[in-house]
Amino acid sequence: MLAAPPYQKSPAMSDSELEDVLSHPRLRPEFLVERQGRSFALYAGLLDYAHQLGLRGITTTLVQIPNELNGQVAIVFAQVELERGTFTGIGDASPANVNRAMTTALIRLAETRAKARALRDATNVGVAALEELGGDEGEVQPAEAAAPAAAAADRRAGPPQPAIDREGPPTAEQKRALLALAKRAGVDVLPDELTYSQAADQIVRLQRTLESRRQADGQGAGK
Repeated sequence: MLAAPPYQKSPAMSDSELEDVLSHPRLRPEFLVERQGRSFALYAGLLDYAHQLGLRGITTTLVQIPNELNGQVAIVFAQVELERGTFTGIGDASPANVNRAMTTALIRLAETRAKARALRDATNVGVAALEELGGDEGEVQPAEAAAPAAAAADRRAGPPQPAIDREGPPTAEQKRALLALAKRAGVDVLPDELTYSQAADQIVRLQRTLESRRQADGQGAGK
């Protein structure tokens, strides 16, 4: 779990600006960007906002290590704890949804996406994070992808894992993620009745369902 030190101003922030931020927590405008006519939040801004709201910690779990059997899809489960509650998110990354330069950083990107989604729920930010986008339009720069906190996911992966039986039972991490997502989506799941492959597919499907609902709610609120 990451410690949450008291909110500190950036070097470019004046004392009056710091006082204003602490008095009125918000996603600061410098952390919003435009892409093809749409607004997106930066992960750094979501983290900054969460600290303003009393971030207590962030934990991540590597649910699925990318390999040939699962289509090189990395899946990470994130949990964000604020003073007002705990929020979760799932992030996935594969060669199909990242640009070519980042195909060697799938676990790092999946972790960043998972944390971004959990942070958006925690801070009630309706716009997607730029880092959640796939392909060239939304990928973060290599320096961001290689940040120490994100790189920790690769270290946690440890040595090469044995081949996974796609038709075998789901892992404990998959079950945990499934139950958390199903609760948020208001549906029932029986993880013990799924195979490893089915659990992986269901995790991604549930996350996308929740994301579609969130975007629909955001569009409805904007009318």
